[in-house]
Amino acid sequence: MGILTWNFIRTIEIEDRPLAHLRSVVFAKLRRGESFSYSWETPLEQGSGRHSIWFSPDVPVTFEFFDGRDIPLNPHWIRELTRAANSPGGLVLLPEPEAQPSAARPEGRGETD
Repeated sequence: MGILTWNFIRTIEIEDRPLAHLRSVVFAKLRRGESFSYSWETPLEQGSGRHSIWFSPDVPVTFEFFDGRDIPLNPHWIRELTRAANSPGGLVLLPEPEAQPSAARPEGRGETD
């Protein structure tokens, strides 16, 4: 479990794997000077509700991971999250897509051909 902290006042607990993917998308957009919203729902057992925050290069954000291991990133998931962040509805945490098989290579061809 990790924590996203926005503007020193709002903390959101998110599992480490999805948090690592959110961090990748958030940092990429902020590096480009882009502002965008992030929305999520609180489950019924935690009181329920819908929430949104506004990410902008002027607002501090931190990502804290409690598991010290590196998390391999799924580029397909990052693309889907980026697409959501670029939409009018803003960034939402979508489920991780299954890994897509690599395209078959013709025989005798190496990866650098």
